[in-house]
Order: sequence, then structure tokens, then C-alpha cells
Amino acid sequence: MSSAWNVEIVRPVPRVDERWLLDEEDMPEAPLHDLAIDLLTAVLRAWVRRTGRGASVHRNLALRWVPERPRVGCDPDVCLVEPALPEAETSLCLWKPGHEPPRVAIEVVSEGTAAKDYNDNPARYAANGTQELWVFDPLRSGPADSGGPWLLQVWSRGPGGRFRQVYAGDGAAFSDVLGAWLVVTDGGRRLRVADDEAGQRLWPTGEEAALAEVARRGEELARRDEELARLKAQLAKLGGG
Repeated sequence: MSSAWNVEIVRPVPRVDERWLLDEEDMPEAPLHDLAIDLLTAVLRAWVRRTGRGASVHRNLALRWVPERPRVGCDPDVCLVEPALPEAETSLCLWKPGHEPPRVAIEVVSEGTAAKDYNDNPARYAANGTQELWVFDPLRSGPADSGGPWLLQVWSRGPGGRFRQVYAGDGAAFSDVLGAWLVVTDGGRRLRVADDEAGQRLWPTGEEAALAEVARRGEELARRDEELARLKAQLAKLGGG
């Protein structure tokens, strides 16, 4: 007959262990950072579905472009890839057939990534062939040199492959890739895409579009009920006469 024993092992644990040191890439992000990324991801995915484009939208996708140095790269907070990256792929490796540079890459600045997002990332995206880079800094955490920090920067690839900053300010800024406006909303805490510079016609998320459709159908039914009531009242008058 066998028996099971629960064995408790107790050993001293140091307050600090060098093995626990985190790299910058491992630092947790603030909720504000995540919410801004969630919204942009949802807006772009809804746009892809709405337009039927053969594109895909990713969060923190590993982007690599030097085959002999596969650890050289970046992991954009959000990126729009066209043609769509196959679902089975976990990385965008630009030396592989069918793997094209992002049409749009987005970095949302946090205190821990500000220096990299302002000073280093534009060069990375210039090197890897990205068409357009948006740098959104909701807390203005970026360095003050060169006139910053700015709520929004847009970098774009122009003639001859030159990658340059085409906008730096508080928004709105035009995206040539999307043919739409980037507008800062919610007191500077969110970045949205809109059909107009004033941000009156925002691109909806899938959830927002569904809610708007429900509201539209409700209004349509209400109008039909009103019309039916009006016709019944007219018939009642005619019958009474």
C-alpha cells in the first residue's frame, strides 16, 4: 500500500537577486498605454473588415529585417501589414516571401520607452522599409530637445525611399497611407482616425459600429411606428366621417 506525502521545503530567499533584473522591453506598461493601443488596434481591424482589404493588424509583432542578424529588429505596439501575414506566423521577417514591411507602424510612448520612441525608433523604421510611423505621446513623456515633446508625430517614406518627419504637434495630421486624418481625443489620451480634420466622422471600432447599427435600426422602427400611428389616425378620421 503506497501513501502520498506533502513535503514542504523552506529556504531563505534574498530580497534582491541579479537574475531578477528586467530589461527595458520587459517593463510593464501603464493602463493608459494599453488602452490607447487597444483602441487603435480595434479601429484598424474594423477598417480592414469594413473595406475587405487583404491586410492584417498586429500588436507587438516581432519585426525583423536582417537575415544574418535575426535579433536585430523592433516590436511595434501596433502595425498594419499588407498583404496580410498568415495566421500561423509569429514574426514578420522581411527576407521571407510574402513578408512585406508594415504599411503603418504605431508606437505609443510611455515613460520607460520615451527616449527610444523619439530618438531610436524612427531610424529603425527607416531601415526596415515601413511606409508610415505614428508616434503618439499621450503624457508628453518624450525629451524636450528638438522642440518636443509632442502629442503626435508622423514619419513618412517619400521619393527615393527617404523617411522623414512630416508632422509634429498636437494633431490633426493626415495619413497618406490611410487617406484619413489622425486626431487626438479624450483630452489627449487617445488617438483616433477620422474622415475629416475636425474629427467629427471618427472611424468606429467593430463594437462601436455594431452599437451604431442597433441605434439606427431602433430609430428606423420608431419612425415606422410613428408613420403607422399617423395612418391609423387618418383611417379613424375617415371612418368616423
